[in-house]
Amino acid sequence: MKEIKNFENKKVLVLGLAKSGESAARLLSKLGAIVTVNDGKPFEENQSAQSLLEEGIKVVCGHHPLELLDEDFALMVKNPGIPYDNPMVARALEKELPVITEVELAYLISQAPIIGITGSNGKTTTTTMIAEVLNAGGKSARLSGNIGFPASGVAQTVKADETLVMELSSFQLMGLEEFHPHIAVITNLIPSHLDYHGDFDAYVAAKWNIQNQMTNQDYLILNVNQDLAKDLARRTKSTVVPFSTEEKVDGAYLEDGRLFFKGEEIMSAADLGVPGTHNIENALATIAVAKLSGVANHAIAETLAAFGGVKHRLQYLGDIKGVKFYNDSKSTNILATQKALSGFDNKTLILIAGGLDRGNSFDELIPDIQGLKQMFLLGESAGKLKQVAEQAAVSVQEVTDIREAAQKAFAFAEAGDVILLSPANASWDMYANFEVRGDLFIQTFRELVEDNK
Repeated sequence: MKEIKNFENKKVLVLGLAKSGESAARLLSKLGAIVTVNDGKPFEENQSAQSLLEEGIKVVCGHHPLELLDEDFALMVKNPGIPYDNPMVARALEKELPVITEVELAYLISQAPIIGITGSNGKTTTTTMIAEVLNAGGKSARLSGNIGFPASGVAQTVKADETLVMELSSFQLMGLEEFHPHIAVITNLIPSHLDYHGDFDAYVAAKWNIQNQMTNQDYLILNVNQDLAKDLARRTKSTVVPFSTEEKVDGAYLEDGRLFFKGEEIMSAADLGVPGTHNIENALATIAVAKLSGVANHAIAETLAAFGGVKHRLQYLGDIKGVKFYNDSKSTNILATQKALSGFDNKTLILIAGGLDRGNSFDELIPDIQGLKQMFLLGESAGKLKQVAEQAAVSVQEVTDIREAAQKAFAFAEAGDVILLSPANASWDMYANFEVRGDLFIQTFRELVEDNK
């Protein structure tokens, strides 16, 4: 890593732990900062805080005392999930204290160039695709960021001849000052996290921070299926490389069922290892990054053909007696489920859906679910989903949980059918998060495999 002096002998407050906060605290200490960590979890239950204290880092746990900010801090490093109206953050801003997230620290110390990926849907799949394609093409790529590997941790070990492939959330992108990727991807932009950002314009502005420091020597890859992206393309100093499934563009595009980059055929869309129009978009973004990075066509095509998806994101689990299972528990909104449905033939598709009722209707789903073989519904939103299923003339069964849904769906299915968990809802009415929900689906699939040997 770069041996920078930016934080030497400066007092820094790390607000919120989790993986990123713990990583940031250790890095700052290594860089010579005088670090204080403040986390809401009580010390006796806080293993991360206990470990940091043992390493000589000051910790304040169990509450967020505003008087802590009376100390002469030079900087706050904020956990991305903590909103800006949090009293500690608001007070820091009142005191004109810089507030950053740990991806800014990662940029400052990274010896390697950065490829940053953000967007409303598809960023984890695209980030993973990009890393796998670069590695297959002989370019050493290291996953980092919102994908589960704190950027400030990975950046400490990445070498100059490697590439940091970084998934970035809107929360992380609000805490940037100098962050400067060489290549950036925005997969798409739809209203998300409006409870955090306030409105869609603020959300887009947060995402758009990814390109703030980019120049015409850098590449910004945009999904011009969206008019919004076409408008944004006029507002950047970077070199825009478009991708589209709807028109031929001077970048990556779909034409006659095949994927191209600037007129050069790369592969057939039918050969992609994951189904769905959204995954064609993800693949096109990946192709653009790969070609800009000098990866050979055969390496791109072979890797994308073998790509099996990301856990909980249209993840293919396998088949039992000719019935295929897909785990798409990450689809926590209607658009994500619509994109998942686009990859299958409804006549042989059995959909498991439902979860937290956020007050929205599901009328948008009606055209996408017409012709489904069956729906199994669960959770708070089951009643609303049943209403739209009836309007679409799709038969339904209501179930109590994911295990029962998977078991009854398999009992109903015939060889050649597909069982898809794509809830179109968050999980919090029944499960701690979408991972827990997806893991239970995976576990039930494995039990069914054993029962049907």
